[in-house]
Amino acid sequence: MEQIPRVLSWRNMLVLSLAINFSLILRILKGDDEYSLYRTAYFSMWPVASGSSASCNYNEMEEEKDDDRIINLKLGDPTVYERYWQEMGEMATMVIPGWQSLSYFSDNNNNLCWFLEPELGKEIVRVHNVVGNAVTQDRFIVVGTGSTQLYQAALYALSPRDDSGPINVVSAAPFYSSYPLITDCIKSGLYRWGGDAKTYKEEGPYIELVTSPNNPDGFLRKPVVNRSKGILIHDLAYYWPQYTPITSIADHDVMLFTASKSTGHAGMRIGWALVKDRETAKKMTEYIELNTIGVSKDSQLKASKVLKVVSDSCEKSGNETAKSFFEHSYDALSKRWELLRQAAKNSQHFTVPDFASQRCNFLGKVFESQPAFAWLKCGKGIVDCEKFLREKQKILTKSGKYFGDDQSYVRISMLDRDSNFKIFLHRISSSFNSTL
Repeated sequence: MEQIPRVLSWRNMLVLSLAINFSLILRILKGDDEYSLYRTAYFSMWPVASGSSASCNYNEMEEEKDDDRIINLKLGDPTVYERYWQEMGEMATMVIPGWQSLSYFSDNNNNLCWFLEPELGKEIVRVHNVVGNAVTQDRFIVVGTGSTQLYQAALYALSPRDDSGPINVVSAAPFYSSYPLITDCIKSGLYRWGGDAKTYKEEGPYIELVTSPNNPDGFLRKPVVNRSKGILIHDLAYYWPQYTPITSIADHDVMLFTASKSTGHAGMRIGWALVKDRETAKKMTEYIELNTIGVSKDSQLKASKVLKVVSDSCEKSGNETAKSFFEHSYDALSKRWELLRQAAKNSQHFTVPDFASQRCNFLGKVFESQPAFAWLKCGKGIVDCEKFLREKQKILTKSGKYFGDDQSYVRISMLDRDSNFKIFLHRISSSFNSTL
């Protein structure tokens, strides 16, 4: 009897517990039916990193088990980049001491955007110079909580301060669905949503939003209204080489960028504007000061670390065989667009846009745009494409009506995790005909 406590000592119990848990994990990974629910939960919480490319192939798509769940491709949550950053591990990891970031102010010797972390400013300039997608020389950098806040700051800065009433803000349809909502949400006396730039006829000053590549359809854009009193804001969130060929260095008065689509870090809520005019940059800074008293310094520090990793990967750092972040991301999106076009061809019930091939100065190759969203059009008498996909295929999308276009269109995210994207392809390619 005296030996029993020794046999069941805490060390023995610890070993036994580890063995049981290890056995359970093996059964989860193996995929036994009894543990299928736990397996789903396990991989949703801890996506397994792999040394292979994040892109999928058609055979993998066929093997993906369709568990009949709802697939949400309505939002542009950029989880396609998750695996790459998992594989980066400690290279993109940083520790922020508890005493750091106490002050409102950043030590950047910059009397204009006083909350911009100097390291972030340096890495923003560096990544644009490496990619060659935007002019940074003689530009003021204004950091914001995502490009949404910067858009509001730009409207505040560019609106007239006279008694002429709110200035109209327009964008060519299909336009980003949040533009009307953001513009009119506070019912400002400075600006108001003016609708589709293609049909805009009013005289006087106006602000035109030029989103290039465009959200939702992915096409490169130029100003449409083109009148003498027009003020332009260029939203270049997707002007990166994984989405479109970089054919020239963008050089505009106000250019908006965001970490959510450039590196996939939507949760950091960091965006930045490159602004030519000092007074405009000053007023944008004033808006952010009034709105949020600056921007999270912790997020800025993380953003600077991420951008540094991206630029380092592009410059190879002596390793000519390793892919840069943008090469890796280009490959993933290229494969997805290839599979989507094949699925569209097989079904013959919907279409996706065709893009002209151009040479990318950064990647050094000729390719078509491969946007972050697919602007899908349903045919064969389907009036409401969003409703059809939701009710018949359990696929959530965003209707074209929210983008100033027809309900026969939907916007579908190309940036979701592999598992959801493969099931999406499987449903529209293998079961589309049976639902009509």
